[in-house]
Amino acid sequence: MQLRITHQTRYRYTPPVQHAQHMAWLQPITTPWQQLQEFSLEVDPAPASQHVSTDVFGNQRCHFSLEQPHSELLVTARSLVQTTPPPIRYSHASCAQVRDQFAYRAGQQFSQAAEFLYPSPYVARDDAFASYAASSLAPDRCLFEACIELTARMHADFRYAPDSTSLHTPALTALEQRCGVCQDFAHIMLSCLRGFGLPARYVSGYLLTSPPPGQPRLIGADASHAWVSVFLPDAHGEQVLNVAGVQQHGLWCDFDPTNNRFGWGTPGEDYVTVAIGRDFGDVTPLRGVLHGGGQGHTLEVGVTVEPA
Repeated sequence: MQLRITHQTRYRYTPPVQHAQHMAWLQPITTPWQQLQEFSLEVDPAPASQHVSTDVFGNQRCHFSLEQPHSELLVTARSLVQTTPPPIRYSHASCAQVRDQFAYRAGQQFSQAAEFLYPSPYVARDDAFASYAASSLAPDRCLFEACIELTARMHADFRYAPDSTSLHTPALTALEQRCGVCQDFAHIMLSCLRGFGLPARYVSGYLLTSPPPGQPRLIGADASHAWVSVFLPDAHGEQVLNVAGVQQHGLWCDFDPTNNRFGWGTPGEDYVTVAIGRDFGDVTPLRGVLHGGGQGHTLEVGVTVEPA
């Protein structure tokens, strides 16, 4: 499937910002299940400098600086991505086996998946997460099947409510009120998995959505999406290199509790992966440091995903 994505972010400032430094995570990565064919990033006003680099997780990030006063910032990212359906794989490792494999032992071989075992700013440890996930993540249960059930449970138990949370709402709050948005659901599932010693990472991206029957596709009606990826060390199909260049088997399987979808490497060919990290804070689409501007600013974000 070939998908075209337009992601537009507009800030308005009162009073004007004098200088600004920004970092954007808006360029989709290339994986075995998606190939980035075209990408452009337009910034208005024109930045004084702009360059792309690769972060520690392999994502492409763009840094740009604005040296002139401005009362509005418009950032438009355009992408063309070719996606393929996820492969059919299976994993038999139990929750206890995976947990024990990643438990710390002196002198053990390092796995990059271990970077996603620990709490992070948006993913906390709390008994409430363990209590919620305990029935799914039983020690002797197949982790792959347990994640499928946990995804389905969250889809049934939580209500998608865009105005119920903000970007900074703690995952524990979203768990208690049983509602939120895709970012909240991803953070809750990550807290559940990491609380049991299981490696899981945050994935940001897009999802092709269809308009109601007989209605035209709405420009900007879509939004950024987020889901979870879990490492299953006994799955085969690709080889993972650790930081020492040693080949390690294992696959990441993606789970989307917002839509009750899952798949190896991607929940489906209608998904586009932009970046991976420990949580939302690692892959914020656009963030910056401003000089001036005060507290009077507004934000508008519009995302359009459509078949090319």
